[in-house]
Amino acid sequence: MIYTVTLNPALDYFMEYNQFEEGKVNRTRLTKMLPGGKGIMESRMMNRLEVENTALGFIGGFAGRFIDDFLKSEGSQTAFTPIFAETRINVKIKTRSNETSLDAAGPNLTDDDVKKFRKEFERLSENDSVVFAGTIPRALGETFYQRLIREVKSYGAEFAIDVDGGKLLETLSAGPIVVKPNLEELEEIFSVKFEKTEEVIPYGKKMLAMGAQNVIVSMAGDGALLFTDDKVYFAEPVKGIVKNSIGAGDSTMAGFLAEWSKSHDAIAAFKRGIACGTAKVFSEDMPSKVFLEKCFNQIKIKEISNGN
Repeated sequence: MIYTVTLNPALDYFMEYNQFEEGKVNRTRLTKMLPGGKGIMESRMMNRLEVENTALGFIGGFAGRFIDDFLKSEGSQTAFTPIFAETRINVKIKTRSNETSLDAAGPNLTDDDVKKFRKEFERLSENDSVVFAGTIPRALGETFYQRLIREVKSYGAEFAIDVDGGKLLETLSAGPIVVKPNLEELEEIFSVKFEKTEEVIPYGKKMLAMGAQNVIVSMAGDGALLFTDDKVYFAEPVKGIVKNSIGAGDSTMAGFLAEWSKSHDAIAAFKRGIACGTAKVFSEDMPSKVFLEKCFNQIKIKEISNGN
């Protein structure tokens, strides 16, 4: 079983306008509600791949019930920790030329909420993996992921992590299955600036040396790199019309873990992950299974370095 952890989920309320004028009454052209949060997006993609997954996190109130019901309707199992506080609602305002996001702060969590949440990890076994994704609510403290990682490993399970910056580096020594910084994040982590793809390679290898089992570096429209063992692989970009890039990285992580859970083949997992991220970018919401396979068949991977 793959468990996705979203500590600060959200209900995203999308409102589209032909034109938006501040201070005036604006009539929407389209509205929709979707569950938000990196781990939740990963669960949604795994459902498209028909891979068993269970979503964990904190939910409360109407927004929390919406998220829970939505994921179940798509095929996820859920074991969310119910809280008294309300799950946040984010408002996304989109016009033909602009997009504005009004994001709410996360709910307050009690010691009892945290205790109940951590009890869910007692179900883990050596056949399971957990992916930690997204920001940590301030109330939980900066080291909360490290504490959870220790618990996961104590049950013999594996973990992956999808967080930003220095917090990612702090987890590498624990041996995550995969980490997935993009170019900008890698530049920030190591205080460098990349001009050419070749300049990225030493830093991907450095993350392997620090403990990651696999490293994916996304380069947006320029493709992606996989660092595994002593080799480096390049996935060529696929051309298409960008419709919605939100959740592309989450989809890449989900695809990688879905294949890894079956085969433990890093190259096959890389190809599946890149296909999922590509299909997400070319879709308004989540791609269909048919479109996922179409993208998968277009992914071309080649070895570009053997580490020597």
